[in-house]
Amino acid sequence: MRKFNEEKELSSMNGALHLRSQINEIIDKIHANNYQNICWLGIGGTYASAMQAVAHMKEKSALETFVQNAAEYVVTGNKRITKQTLIIISSVTGSTQEMVEAVKRAATTGATILAFLDIADSPLSKLANYVVSYPENEQLKFFMVADRLMYLAGEFADYDNFYQEMDQNFAQAIVEVAKKADSFAKEFAAKHHEDSMHYFVGAGNQWGATYSYAMCYWEEQHWLRSKSIEAAEFFHGTLEVIDRDTPVTVYVGEDMQRSLSERVAKFLPQICGNYTIIDTKDYDLLGISLQYRGLISPFVFHEINNRIDAYVEHINRHPMDIRRYYRQLKY
Repeated sequence: MRKFNEEKELSSMNGALHLRSQINEIIDKIHANNYQNICWLGIGGTYASAMQAVAHMKEKSALETFVQNAAEYVVTGNKRITKQTLIIISSVTGSTQEMVEAVKRAATTGATILAFLDIADSPLSKLANYVVSYPENEQLKFFMVADRLMYLAGEFADYDNFYQEMDQNFAQAIVEVAKKADSFAKEFAAKHHEDSMHYFVGAGNQWGATYSYAMCYWEEQHWLRSKSIEAAEFFHGTLEVIDRDTPVTVYVGEDMQRSLSERVAKFLPQICGNYTIIDTKDYDLLGISLQYRGLISPFVFHEINNRIDAYVEHINRHPMDIRRYYRQLKY
């Protein structure tokens, strides 16, 4: 397996899960202060993770929660962000221009800001009320925040049982996904590494990651043209530009919006001969109960995509950390 270190993978995921007590302590304190709403603030990949967090909560929570693009907030503001708002952010560098400016503006409202930062000593750390520093696994950290908020609101009755399974089985289950997906990923990369355009279709708690994979991975890191499509919107435009040879990948998860992706997957064979269906039901996830599989579907897809990336990077001889323009030019 190319660029795969099982021990590192297990350590990274379990390390993130071990943050839960720290996260819970912070969230419990915020809950006691009677916050009014929750804003997931991001840009680029963190905006995508924010969309996933909102979708994750939408299935089971009546809490007012929304996603806000940082660049848009800087220029337009958002009246829903007040001193009673909990704002959750994440950043690798802690210095992304749009995020710094947005958090500065949000801080003037008196909002409570919880920051997940890879680098503890950074510009964003100085603006946040609470900082949790740990690299990678952004989505997992966001979901742990969302789950605790819902639990405290009386909306996640089996919270303890779910996290018992997560603590015991999640990391190993996801590592096994990587192993099973590796040969598929290698074939997929060989077939699609030089596509002139590739459409990625997703729904529900996978939509944010679908958006991110097309933009932040294929476009930004592989320099391959791609487009993300919401499964619910596929039949309102996109289907008319799909033909026999158009590369299309559909993510079929196990959350409440599974049927939306299934609808696209069932339709494509009528018009396209170059489609791929990636379905989380094809992976065992040992130790994870059936009722929880939908909650962790995004992590299954993420691991499969990581395998694809490793082979596209190798075939194209283009290291994913090289950028032509991002942070290279002024803009």
